[in-house]
Amino acid sequence: MPIETTLVILFSVATAAAIAARRARIPYMAVLVIAGIILGAFHVVNPPRLTHELLFGVILPGLLFEAAFNIDVRIFLRNKMAITALAIPGVVVAIVLAGAGTALAISALSSERGLTLAQGLVFGALVAATDPIAVVAIFREVKVPARLITLVDGESLLNDGTSIVLLSLLLAAVTGLSSGYSHLALQFVLIVGGGAFLGFAAGTIASRLVARIDDAVIEITITVITAYGTFALAEQAGVSGVIATVVAGMYCGEIGWREAMSHTTKTALVAFWDYIAFALNSIIFLLIGFEVSTPALLRAWPEIVLAFLVVVAARAAVVFGVGGLLSRTRERLPWSWLSVMTWGGLRGALSMVLALSLPDDFPNRELLVTLTFGVVVLSILVQGLTMQGLLTRLGIVGARSG
Repeated sequence: MPIETTLVILFSVATAAAIAARRARIPYMAVLVIAGIILGAFHVVNPPRLTHELLFGVILPGLLFEAAFNIDVRIFLRNKMAITALAIPGVVVAIVLAGAGTALAISALSSERGLTLAQGLVFGALVAATDPIAVVAIFREVKVPARLITLVDGESLLNDGTSIVLLSLLLAAVTGLSSGYSHLALQFVLIVGGGAFLGFAAGTIASRLVARIDDAVIEITITVITAYGTFALAEQAGVSGVIATVVAGMYCGEIGWREAMSHTTKTALVAFWDYIAFALNSIIFLLIGFEVSTPALLRAWPEIVLAFLVVVAARAAVVFGVGGLLSRTRERLPWSWLSVMTWGGLRGALSMVLALSLPDDFPNRELLVTLTFGVVVLSILVQGLTMQGLLTRLGIVGARSG
């Protein structure tokens, strides 16, 4: 089937899913995943594969920049301790808890399909990043406090980069390519710090260019170049492309938007990036469904359910732990919010692509990929479909911003 026909079909399905989800008042992304699974099972179309190149070259830079550009930087900075704690040390703790817990649980279930501690930690790193797209869409629809939206969105923007770096360092340690923990810690600081510095520089340059131009089309083009160029340049430089793009997007959204853009440009820019986000999210969630092998998931359903429960428990331990540490500070969080942040820690396409990127000869690779895919699907369908009910039960819907 020609690629143009495939794209028309995919966007037609995405549009129909969006309409159906709105009428049924259920998360749009969950409907897309289900549609992808059904279309993939019947081989209706032959879509592009969800590859590392597609995610990192086309999808991720656009989604990261759009989310970072629209985040409220002032609320982000007022909650910087909570967001940073969740996105950096919180990810490390989650990897250890989820990885060790899953390895122990599956080994107890079946000695033949067991995971070593090292393999379990790799699994923990694969599912460490949260994907708040479906959850934040629900938040905005039911008018959840802006602070809670920023906490969930801000954590995800940072923990994407943290989890990718930690996975690469962990794989180096497991395969014997690393020279020790101090070396790993130094690499982490250099990769993340270098990405932040490059992103700040790119955002500064882009904002100054925009300030000198009064042409909406050119200014929008500059933001596109900034989003994709920053990511590519950072990856080529050996630093975090995710962190670089997030910092550049936040800088452009705060400085470029507030000080440099005309009203006409702001209106056009919002419309442009809203559509880009819709298009990229539509493609990525459909492709998640296409990538899923239902028979493989069904064969490993006990292990997948165990892994999912362990991952959610690890998430709860981290979120409530951070909440407890912040309880006597100005960034203290209501316990109901901690429940929402725990259940809102969905996993998405990044986890799947990272799993598929494992070396072919990595021990227990097939089981790790199956577990990751299963946790992602359960996360999107179970947590995504029940989030609105949880918000209503906890009385957060329609609450005033914090």
